Amino acid sequence: MQDPFSNAMAQLDKVAKIKNFDNDIIARLRQPNRDIKVSIPVVMDDGTLKIYEGYRVEYNNVLGPYKGGIRYHASTNISEVKALAFWMSLKCAVIGIPMGGGKGGITVNPKVLSKTELEKLSRGWVQKLSDIIGPRKDVPAPDVNTTGEIMAWMADEYEKITGDKTGAVITGKPIENGGSLGRDTATAQGGFFAFEALKEQLGLNKKCNVAIQGFGNAGANAAEIWQSAGHNIVAVSDSKSGVYNPDGLDVEKLMQFKKDSGAVSGFIQNGVAVKSISNEELLETDCDLLIPAAFENVITEENADKIKARVILELANGPITSAADLILFNKNIVVIPDVLANSGGVAVSYFEWDQNLKNEHWTHDEVFEKLQPMMAESANKVFETAKNSNTDLRMGAFILAIERIEQNL
Repeated sequence: MQDPFSNAMAQLDKVAKIKNFDNDIIARLRQPNRDIKVSIPVVMDDGTLKIYEGYRVEYNNVLGPYKGGIRYHASTNISEVKALAFWMSLKCAVIGIPMGGGKGGITVNPKVLSKTELEKLSRGWVQKLSDIIGPRKDVPAPDVNTTGEIMAWMADEYEKITGDKTGAVITGKPIENGGSLGRDTATAQGGFFAFEALKEQLGLNKKCNVAIQGFGNAGANAAEIWQSAGHNIVAVSDSKSGVYNPDGLDVEKLMQFKKDSGAVSGFIQNGVAVKSISNEELLETDCDLLIPAAFENVITEENADKIKARVILELANGPITSAADLILFNKNIVVIPDVLANSGGVAVSYFEWDQNLKNEHWTHDEVFEKLQPMMAESANKVFETAKNSNTDLRMGAFILAIERIEQNL
């Protein structure tokens, strides 16, 4: 599998050839401002000591404080975190919020930890990085395998260490801890707003057959949102397997089945077992819209030629490699890129940060009344930039983002 940061830099190389940017801005974006590794000792429930490796990458803060999530995963490493921080820099610029790009993580399988061990680990990450993060410097948020509860622990630990009571050091907190309404569905809802803004130009102004890879927070919410808007969810998958029904899945019942059984496979609809498929087969489903909502690099040069979707909307970060992008482009498959499509999450994180600093609390409607025009305007601007530069939407988004960063140097 291609190294995530190599993939990110291949994308940067590509945009540098399309648009005649000054060499200095491209050079600045080839490396983060700094990347930090820390060791986090945790006394486990059985009394043994384990040392975990944690990360924070601060990529670019030209537009404002670093912003980006923290992921807990056994395969998380500094290369992956660097790539995600790079994409966050562009993502914030694409949607026009005054924040830069960062990302964090810990190499750990959180599912094998007790709640006590998980809390010690999370507080330990803050203890090691309390002089790095801060409301006006670097604002983390949830990502893969991190929750609102974990963010609350982190915000509490930061307050204990620094005395800061705004809560603005961390976003994605529970509502009772200063979180923003709408944050739980923001990534999927933002993706839908981008889709709505572009669907007519992309020839999807009708009821679409939709396949979604990933049935966690982003993917499950996307299934609900698209189905509620009248679209047909024909396939979904989780980390283990998937299900497919050309006549459409009952998303609400499937979500309950997943909650009860821990998987989507084995789902029964109208008394009949729904066809089981693999994650690989889901990606190759014949559909109007494919939504990768899981991990990086799932569409590669090995399987890109088998993709049958008309449009791909990236709710996951970096699900398509640079080589696969070219294959899809040559097949006239449009990709709505991650730096636009999943930026609703960081937009509402920014809203939460803004509310915390102002000691305000916006209603759910107020949050989405601010998000919808932000996503629609950004989507249309990306489309216009891509058209004017005779390139795809990913490069259109990159050009728009880099221009905005360059203007503020």
